[in-house]
Amino acid sequence: MITGIDMARVPLDVLLRCRCGRVRGVASDVSPSSGFRFICYCKDCQAFAHFLERPDVLDPAGGTDIFQMPPRRVKLTAGTDAVRCLRLSNKGVLRWYTDCCRTPIGNTAVGPRFPVIAVVHSFMAHGADDRSREEVLGPPLCRIYEHSAVGPLPANAPAPPSLGVFAHRASKIFVWWVLGLGRPSPLFDDRTNAPRVVPRVLTCGERAAL
Repeated sequence: MITGIDMARVPLDVLLRCRCGRVRGVASDVSPSSGFRFICYCKDCQAFAHFLERPDVLDPAGGTDIFQMPPRRVKLTAGTDAVRCLRLSNKGVLRWYTDCCRTPIGNTAVGPRFPVIAVVHSFMAHGADDRSREEVLGPPLCRIYEHSAVGPLPANAPAPPSLGVFAHRASKIFVWWVLGLGRPSPLFDDRTNAPRVVPRVLTCGERAAL
């Protein structure tokens, strides 16, 4: 018999859904050990939320709850025509969102060779099976860029990353790369490696306004 503790680590298929429901998908084989959850307080993540006019994505100190996982385990099943892409600068990461209700999807490198998609919590439909985000994803393993927080960190904020946490993340990404889990990606063309949507790059003035 599987105990409650063991059940919390059984991989699940987690529904992906924007706020209005037009863009939908599924993240497969999700468990606390299948990805890397952290809270990011960087100014770019805050600017992304402000661009989308979605302050609800941020915690009171300006943090974004992110779960990194391999792209092959993420599929978009509906509403892909509403998916958009943003770069805060010419050298910025690709930030994906829905144009219908301005829901952030996640962040990626500029190409599919780096086998990671950083899914933003607001695109994951937790609670459909009465399990909390912590039960499905596990607790955040660290926080980063807390010097950019806009207020006191929450009492339950995770600790800054240790060398062990960095090594843990690096080992996961290496395994995903070895196993070829960077492809196919729901956000890149598998033949050309180009983003499925031409990224919009903000001007310096637009970026400063955020």
